[in-house]
Amino acid sequence: MRLTMAEESWFTRLRKHPLFQSFVLYSAFRAVYGIGILLVAYLFATNTNAPWWATLLIFLASMIFSRVLFKFIKSKSKALK
Repeated sequence: MRLTMAEESWFTRLRKHPLFQSFVLYSAFRAVYGIGILLVAYLFATNTNAPWWATLLIFLASMIFSRVLFKFIKSKSKALK
């Protein structure tokens, strides 16, 4: 049985909204990617003889790469189109 727009709950309407779907996808992406980059940076900082600022370079490069990667993932996502 299909509900009309008036019969759907506010949460159902919220879940179907493209902005909300984009927010959920971005949040999941940041959680997974963030843990991964922290692990990589920690292992780099503790297992190499590189200067401390090299870890900062990893974080800066990660900021740029994560934006490019998320835009690619979002463009391939059928749920957000």
